Amino acid sequence: MLRASTEGFTCGTRSQEIEYPAFGSFVQTAHPNNDLIVLGLITAIRIDDDPLVRQLIMANNFNGNTLRDQRENRLVPVEIEVLNIGYVQSDVPYYNLPPRPPLSLDPVTLCNPAEIEYFTQSPNFLRLILHGGGNSTVDLLGAAIRKASDARAPELQREFLVAAGRQLAGMLSHDLTMLQQVLSMIRPN
Repeated sequence: MLRASTEGFTCGTRSQEIEYPAFGSFVQTAHPNNDLIVLGLITAIRIDDDPLVRQLIMANNFNGNTLRDQRENRLVPVEIEVLNIGYVQSDVPYYNLPPRPPLSLDPVTLCNPAEIEYFTQSPNFLRLILHGGGNSTVDLLGAAIRKASDARAPELQREFLVAAGRQLAGMLSHDLTMLQQVLSMIRPN
């Protein structure tokens, strides 16, 4: 955890670990001394530049070993932006902003399928995405709903997608274009 507010947080990782977090993934963080677990969605992944990369680009003739060394052995900083979509306290999910932000250096982990299914048992988690997703709201809604659906047993996925679509229809009745875009992204196969 690098920076945090009640609306979201920024965490960091090394470039070697970048294949696991992805746009729209569910993550969680909890301070070890309390029972507040803050859940969020990855909204952006930023890889900062490295002075060596600038030199390599200017050299124009670096070999594969140099490229591999840069990607595998160097500590290239990766920042991950997260939008808070709720929290769990005393094993009860809440679909609003957490009462306090996570603290610096709190660990951030990807949610496992059981945690995603538990938190998304109510489609109310969609409200904070809709209001806080920024320029990528449609894509974030689509990715989050798909990931929540994939966390369920195959026979429950269609039912979840239909429930999420119904919830979105009510929330986006004033913006039919956005509703159509999200529905096309989550259409059951």
